[in-house]
Amino acid sequence: MGLTFFLVAFMSACKKPDSTGQGVDLISMKSSAFKDGGTIPAKYTCDGANVSPPLSWGSVPKGTKSLVIACEDILKTRSYKHWGLFDLPPDLRQLPENIPAKDELPNGGRHARNTWGINAYYGPCPKGPGTRSYYFKIYALDIKLNLPAGTSLDGIFMAMEGHILKRGFLIGKYR
Repeated sequence: MGLTFFLVAFMSACKKPDSTGQGVDLISMKSSAFKDGGTIPAKYTCDGANVSPPLSWGSVPKGTKSLVIACEDILKTRSYKHWGLFDLPPDLRQLPENIPAKDELPNGGRHARNTWGINAYYGPCPKGPGTRSYYFKIYALDIKLNLPAGTSLDGIFMAMEGHILKRGFLIGKYR
């Protein structure tokens, strides 16, 4: 129930309160590799090269100190965290495909630890039948987290609480 509640709260109307009760507007997010709600090409999955897709997003609010990017596969009973980057600079508006699997990036951003215990992107790799949805998310924060590379995405999400100025998401599907 907790994951379902989180997903519903995240995706509801544009102006929703965050954990502080303040309204949070959505940031537009897109990829040149697939459309929102469209199929993620195999290149960005475990069936292909397993490289991160290119992402871009709209403006962030004044006062943004850092950005967080995450990719999750949210199921009824658990969430698979495929990727996380945090402490990205606030003036960044895009990421190219194939972000290197380095703890710290040249722009100061850091990789979080994913479900598979690695500090890198691990693309969609569903087991079993059916199409799954993957949520690429962006958060504009009023702080820089200053956590070490390899902090779990759950740890990143906890540290972000009460500091989200704006957020956005892009959904890709894969089977």
